[in-house]
Amino acid sequence: MSGAVSLDAWPHLFEPGSPDAPVLLTLHGTGGNEAEIAAIAPHLLPGAGILSPRGRVSEHGMNRWFRRIAEGVFDVDDVIARAGELAAFIALARAHYGLGDRRMLAVGFSNGANIALATALLHPEALDRVVAFSGMFPFGDRDPIGDVSGVRLLLANGVADPMAPAASVAHLAAVAAAHGAEVTRHERAGGHGIDGSDLAAAREFVAAQAA
Repeated sequence: MSGAVSLDAWPHLFEPGSPDAPVLLTLHGTGGNEAEIAAIAPHLLPGAGILSPRGRVSEHGMNRWFRRIAEGVFDVDDVIARAGELAAFIALARAHYGLGDRRMLAVGFSNGANIALATALLHPEALDRVVAFSGMFPFGDRDPIGDVSGVRLLLANGVADPMAPAASVAHLAAVAAAHGAEVTRHERAGGHGIDGSDLAAAREFVAAQAA
């Protein structure tokens, strides 16, 4: 896990929510920000805490979580490094905000879903529950995953999404499961984005994990 992380230097939002409720780690997509994605939290679990950091990579002025070589082609070394940084951020935020052993669930869209998946699959001690909207396999042709038998993933995807191809999502589900993760899939017609059925599936998943 990278140690080159300062909580003060990492833009983020925090809302404590109810002290006995989980904390939703909300992770924006390319070009988004921490305030926009945080707005999804009340629709998934009213009363939840919210921890919403900003991606620290800039691509032509757009916030991202890691570098990419082309559309759908990720810099896997950077994915791995940035996942370590996010895991370190989570640990610092837990200590700073006194979160103790409160359950934390990541809710990410697109690039934010991909960094959430990478972090959970590489650092399950930091993050073990993920709602991934329009995410895909973040490690290219590599498999750096160890034992993730405690990890639970919800993959919510459009079957005609050119930015998160169905084959990559299927590969993600298979590889994660092979390493012990419990994977739930929600597929719908259409492409990249979040629709009402995705939100309904996410609410059900979050409620089950929060119980």
